[in-house]
Amino acid sequence: MTRLLPLVPLLIAVGILLAANALQGTLIALRGDIEGFSPTTIGFIAAAYFLGVMSASWLAPRLIAAVGHIRVFAGLAAIAAAGTLTLVLVIDPWVWAILRAGMGFCFSGLATTVESWINARSVNADRARVLSIYRLVDLACVTGGQFLLPLFPPSGFAIFSVTAILFCVSMVPVCLADRSRPRAPAVMRFDVPAVWAISPLACLGSVSIGLTNSAFRLIGPLYAKEAGLGVTGIALFVSAGIVGGAVLQLPLGWFSDRAGRRAAITIATGGAMLAGLFLSFYARTPAATYMGAFAFGAFALPLYSLSAAHANDRADDESYVLVAAGLSFFFSLGAVCGPFVASLVIQTLGAPAFFGYTSLVHGTLLLVTLYRATRRPAVPRAQRTRFVTLLRTSPVFFRLARSVTGRKGDDDNGNGDNGNGDNGEGTGDGDRGSR
Repeated sequence: MTRLLPLVPLLIAVGILLAANALQGTLIALRGDIEGFSPTTIGFIAAAYFLGVMSASWLAPRLIAAVGHIRVFAGLAAIAAAGTLTLVLVIDPWVWAILRAGMGFCFSGLATTVESWINARSVNADRARVLSIYRLVDLACVTGGQFLLPLFPPSGFAIFSVTAILFCVSMVPVCLADRSRPRAPAVMRFDVPAVWAISPLACLGSVSIGLTNSAFRLIGPLYAKEAGLGVTGIALFVSAGIVGGAVLQLPLGWFSDRAGRRAAITIATGGAMLAGLFLSFYARTPAATYMGAFAFGAFALPLYSLSAAHANDRADDESYVLVAAGLSFFFSLGAVCGPFVASLVIQTLGAPAFFGYTSLVHGTLLLVTLYRATRRPAVPRAQRTRFVTLLRTSPVFFRLARSVTGRKGDDDNGNGDNGNGDNGEGTGDGDRGSR
């Protein structure tokens, strides 16, 4: 356990970042509604965020290589804090869209910086524990961040100040408590046709997940508000979905390791579709709304990890970084469109239609999954990689996750990877961090 102590400052920093970013995502929807922005305007602002995320995927590693982890982290955190305060100083949808695109770039760049740093500082034997701790930090901070909203109403200036303070405070453990200088992460290589050839289902699944999960996190608060929930209720609604996703991640992953990825994707997609239909037609009380959000998150949020596992089963050792970059790209494509389409649905058909939209997307993915099962045989259990929960923060997180996975059959025989693969930046060879 003492080997994990050097990672504590980095985990504290990333926890603060996750809380601030999650809080701001919910805040934008609520404050935009208070300011009289239409649902489609709020959806446009939400979509702009993911344009920034996409650009950071290939720009952030170059920045880190040029000036180092600490300078990039401090610079992006300062920009994020300044952008947060500007949001409340200039109430204009076009300005907000530009600022949110910048925030997407900043958060993705900050996540890339911290996660490559954690990857470099992790000892191979401890990587599974680091992943577990990271998931706990993610769950606790993203959920806890929502409950700052009832303390500081979204109609005021204070909540924006609190968010900016969080971005500033995240610099302290990175700038003062860790003096290591790891190598910059390798630039992610994009080859969309190659990733599609590896797994069309994983690509389409990632697009679908981007269409729905991004809408839930950024437009879902509008649905909750129209359902009659107050600020505390909206925080509970968003948190219920996040906690639900955490609860079923590992059970669905365990099932997919044994029964096959497509079987697990079918169950998760079908469950998300039914949960969406329940929220659209039957959730008439706050308790039912919370239960529906929990069920939706439980089935919908693990779909990205399941899709990635399905692609990894079919990828060779040289293609894992390519798969990570490709699936992140496909997710971002969906995430750019999802909030805007969902907001258009709400504005045209009313708030209950929001989850009708997600059910339509998940129903389509269900049909695609069943169709793909007739086109290509499942990967034998002995050739499957071990399921690992992937956080949607930055593609660099995939490097850490990949280092603790091994072929399922090898693991059953005691000869799996067991975290003894290449250590990426930590071994001085940043281009091989995901072998």
